[in-house]
Amino acid sequence: MRIERSTRGTVLVVALRGELDGAVASEVHDELDGLVAGGGGGVALDLGGMTYVSSAGLRFLLLVHHHARRRGVRLALAGVRPDVHEVMAATGFIDAFVVADSVDDAVEALVR
Repeated sequence: MRIERSTRGTVLVVALRGELDGAVASEVHDELDGLVAGGGGGVALDLGGMTYVSSAGLRFLLLVHHHARRRGVRLALAGVRPDVHEVMAATGFIDAFVVADSVDDAVEALVR
């Protein structure tokens, strides 16, 4: 799992690359949680580079969402693969997030 950071205006863009499963989710939790805490203008999670997301990875994303909401940080997901979107929709997880097709769309949704 690689985490790449950039900014677009006031929005922090965090790109997750690789596989997100239980082992990796626990490893990146503190780093991602710290990034979300500092994302006062909003955080766009770019999932376009994800090759696999397990159920533990989905729970991890929901946990990140809850931490962001508690801190008053808006969070959006970008580039969610169709299979991941389908699972998130079936479990009701998708309703917790702003979901955009692209990072540009996610940034635009966060700055509105």
